[in-house]
Amino acid sequence: MASRSMGLLLALSAIAGLLSPALSARFISLPTDHRPVTAPPLADGLAYDLYSGSCPQLETIVRSAVQAALQQEIALAAGLLRIFFHDCFPQGCDASLLLTGANSEQQLPPNLTLQPRALQLIEDIRAQVHAACGPTVSCADITALATRDAVVASGGLTYDVPLGRLDSLAPAPSDAVFQLPQPTSDVSTLLNAFQSRNLDNVDLVALSGGHTIGRARCSSFSNRFREDDDFARRLAANCSNDGTRLQELDVVTPDIFDNQYYSNLVAGQGVFTSDQGLTGDWRTSWVVNGFAGNHWWFYGQFGSSMVKLGQLQGPSGNVGEIRRNSCFVPNGQSSQTILPAAGDDGFATSA
Repeated sequence: MASRSMGLLLALSAIAGLLSPALSARFISLPTDHRPVTAPPLADGLAYDLYSGSCPQLETIVRSAVQAALQQEIALAAGLLRIFFHDCFPQGCDASLLLTGANSEQQLPPNLTLQPRALQLIEDIRAQVHAACGPTVSCADITALATRDAVVASGGLTYDVPLGRLDSLAPAPSDAVFQLPQPTSDVSTLLNAFQSRNLDNVDLVALSGGHTIGRARCSSFSNRFREDDDFARRLAANCSNDGTRLQELDVVTPDIFDNQYYSNLVAGQGVFTSDQGLTGDWRTSWVVNGFAGNHWWFYGQFGSSMVKLGQLQGPSGNVGEIRRNSCFVPNGQSSQTILPAAGDDGFATSA
């Protein structure tokens, strides 16, 4: 039964990818029983078909590159999800996180364990896209498309990505980066952070579902070891007092994008405090239970919430440039390298 369900899921994903932008934008409204999901409105300056004339092969190039990379290393999917969230949440989706050198966001504690290989994949895709179309597509748009395609390649459903983001000229301020949710955050803290960005409680639970794939360092959830239950003891035993060891965030299907994460939460098997806490607060528990029992609702809502997240902009709006030479430096500056790091795979509330 599981293999038949996955086959149907992948078939529907492929069908959605063939639809026109207008129809595909509605594809996230798949059968969800009593929980229909609609696409959020477009932000100013963004469009689904922005590159239809200037770079018609854009999505094919990105999809092929992501699929090839994930065939070699499935962990890149979670790495891309985490990069996308950590870029968008501080000051909007502007590829500021990709900038290296002085004052790079990558040097701040919330970003020290981003995956270097996932960062490099985005740059490699930029080089392919610009070779085919010229410097017409931003690193921010490439990041958004690559993240969507990583979700699909891992078993999730497709969703259309609005395009037209510009790349920032400088990193986000450190105080904005430190507003990223932490794995030890309680529900009220998470809701306040999300609501300040016009993301609601359903968006919080849906985007936390990115933890259906990926892994995190034991040091990011060591507070769980003090809890007196079998799962906490299981986590502590796996970590063996080594904070650098990695733990799968979905202990049942760690490399498949599905709704198992929510079933795990219902069973008390959430790795992060921020995840497990979603089941104990009335503002979020009903969404967790709904996603656990209705995978179509989760798939549809995840796509919708990703579109909302992907349209976040900074205080000045969608301003910047299209980085021509590298995603890692603004135009006119010399090339620099990615800061070395040992990457976690977690998403959203993984610090």
